[in-house]
Amino acid sequence: MGETYRADAITWMNGLQQFGNFEIITWELKTLGHGGFNRMARLSEYCLAVFRIKKIIKLTNPDMVIAERTTSYGFLAALSGVKPVAIAQQGITDLWPETSWLYPIKRIIQHYAFKKANLIHAWGKVMTHSMEKAHVDMQKVLVLPKGIDLSIFVNKNTANESQLNAIVTRSLLPEYRHDVILKSFAMLNEQGFDFSLTIVGDGIQLAALKELTKKLKLTKKVFFTGKIPNHKLPELLLKSNYYISMPTTEGVSASLFEAMATQCYPIVTDIPGNRSWVKHRINGQLILVDDSDMLAAELIWAIQNPKYRNQVIENNRIFVEQNADYSVNMKIISERYHALINTTKKN
Repeated sequence: MGETYRADAITWMNGLQQFGNFEIITWELKTLGHGGFNRMARLSEYCLAVFRIKKIIKLTNPDMVIAERTTSYGFLAALSGVKPVAIAQQGITDLWPETSWLYPIKRIIQHYAFKKANLIHAWGKVMTHSMEKAHVDMQKVLVLPKGIDLSIFVNKNTANESQLNAIVTRSLLPEYRHDVILKSFAMLNEQGFDFSLTIVGDGIQLAALKELTKKLKLTKKVFFTGKIPNHKLPELLLKSNYYISMPTTEGVSASLFEAMATQCYPIVTDIPGNRSWVKHRINGQLILVDDSDMLAAELIWAIQNPKYRNQVIENNRIFVEQNADYSVNMKIISERYHALINTTKKN
């Protein structure tokens, strides 16, 4: 149960099929959540969802239910009546944004989902802190990223080392702050640096970002690919030598692993989710949230230190191989699911 079009979800499902011999039946909300009317329509669909889910369960009799996001699909999974239930917290905390009028309700929903789940995924240790604060039974928590397919995200980068070829692979949503990135590259442009910036994906900010690109006079150096098939992403990464991501919040980013695996040098925001994997000027660079001046300055520093940068990209590939190998991690996850199913059947 989750947004099955997302690359992250596709990786999860493919891994379960490949390494656990699972047959997957999917369900997700159909209504988009952007805009006042759409948001209310989605909430209405969500409130009625449990009846549809139970109908599917009656028809298919699944061995277990798996869901992403503790405050949405995870709650519905907990209500489904099926055991075992595995849910995944997707961000550093799914209780976000804190200013939302739904925040108190989300807190109650999350508590129920945590209590009823047989297994809770934390894709990285940074996610466990909010779970501990919520008094989760940590024996139910599996701390392990899904990983990425290293046979696809290979270390055969072909980017021209003498030029800054940057790539951004995050959805075009406000929380990913693409505007901050564009403003920093405008500063580099004013200083005469040669570069290309590829922005991958789609989202509600596409038109606004294209307009900002024109305003900053970057149309000849910034390229928007729009939505691309998942299999096209590795070749774009392999033609890039810098990976940039400026989110305001982050859990465990598969996009970061993909960049590190394909020898793109990572420059990301200085937030807990990124600090788990990137140490400033040791294996990448950390930038204060919404600080385009700092991003521009740190890009220049990276350009001026090629020896350091080349060592980093070699070490980062090894790090991903050791910690985020999809073929290793998804096998562990699949085995854990089978153990849960077998234990449930015995009881």
